[in-house]
Amino acid sequence: MLPVCVSKLSSYVADLESLGRDHRLRSLKPRAGIDFTSNDYLALANAPRIKRAVTAALESGTPLGAGGSRLLRGNCEEHEALEAEAARFFRAGTSLFFSSGYIANYSILTTLPQRGDLLVLDSLVHASIHEGARAGRASYQLAGHNEPQMIEDTIRRWRAQGGIGRLWIVIESLYSMDGDFAPLEDLVGIADRSDAFLLVDEAHATGVYGDHGRGLAASYEGRENLLVVHTCGKALGAAGALVTASGVLRDVMVNRCRPFIFATAPSPLVAVAVRQALLVLEQEPQLQERLASLVAFTHREMRLRGCRNPSASHIVPHLIGDNARTMQLASRLQARGFDIRGIRPPTVPEGTARLRISLTLNVVEDDVRAMLDALFEETTGEAQ
Repeated sequence: MLPVCVSKLSSYVADLESLGRDHRLRSLKPRAGIDFTSNDYLALANAPRIKRAVTAALESGTPLGAGGSRLLRGNCEEHEALEAEAARFFRAGTSLFFSSGYIANYSILTTLPQRGDLLVLDSLVHASIHEGARAGRASYQLAGHNEPQMIEDTIRRWRAQGGIGRLWIVIESLYSMDGDFAPLEDLVGIADRSDAFLLVDEAHATGVYGDHGRGLAASYEGRENLLVVHTCGKALGAAGALVTASGVLRDVMVNRCRPFIFATAPSPLVAVAVRQALLVLEQEPQLQERLASLVAFTHREMRLRGCRNPSASHIVPHLIGDNARTMQLASRLQARGFDIRGIRPPTVPEGTARLRISLTLNVVEDDVRAMLDALFEETTGEAQ
């Protein structure tokens, strides 16, 4: 009897069908409608000033691609100029440019923590941090979200059980799905008392918070036990990520970090764009002020419509819970001209599917008011 022929793709098909039944099947959609979903918080992705800087660099001979890794011929003057500017702007010891925030987090956690060390992660940190922790040499444990006492208890318990390695506390300064802030002062204190390193991912805070958009960790930059990841593809409107750290840690990454050593360097033109974005932050503080005003306006309007806790930042989650209902509501809002996307597990915990409303300078107050009217009309209609 001949064996039954099973398609090589059958297990993948079954996986996709399972995602579909749980209303978690993803697909790529073109951008359309008024932007309430991007991370382009200061509307710099299309800023004329940054476009002019890139055009001028291109016309003066800056290449599109680096042509190799930074340790070979790919180390361009544009990369070095950006890193020097970033170290100055963020008031840090040094900086190192990576191709994305995901790669930056993964690179740090697979390079610096060593076997015998312990990583303590806030449970809601970015997927890139979880992936880096799983792939790295150190062991890791999760602590409850924004619970510094649990982090300290985890550290004490690990030491009491014989842990003698280096400790690493890993957090975001502003959490991307809930829009809430980390208790940074408490965590810096724990890191100091525990002789630990503190890694802060500022992805959603850089450009938006802190003096001239330097981030929520700005007052701690330059400390020997602090590393900060400043993503460049969100409020800075470009791509890549800058890691600020001591010179020693930067040198270790240049010498030991495989994603840095063996990857083609980021485009020199992107480095030009990011450097110009940093100058925009320094020279045009009105952008940060305008966004803060829009956020305050949105929170007031939501409270007028009966929403008691709209969030503390420019990231406003509208919790629904059920995956299917979340995606249906998102589709209805998109049909009305508002680009709002549904967020489902595993991006967020089970039972917490939501609309993630992102406030940017790509919209004005009238857009916000119209969006909120539509949101509450659709939500009310759904409940009836």
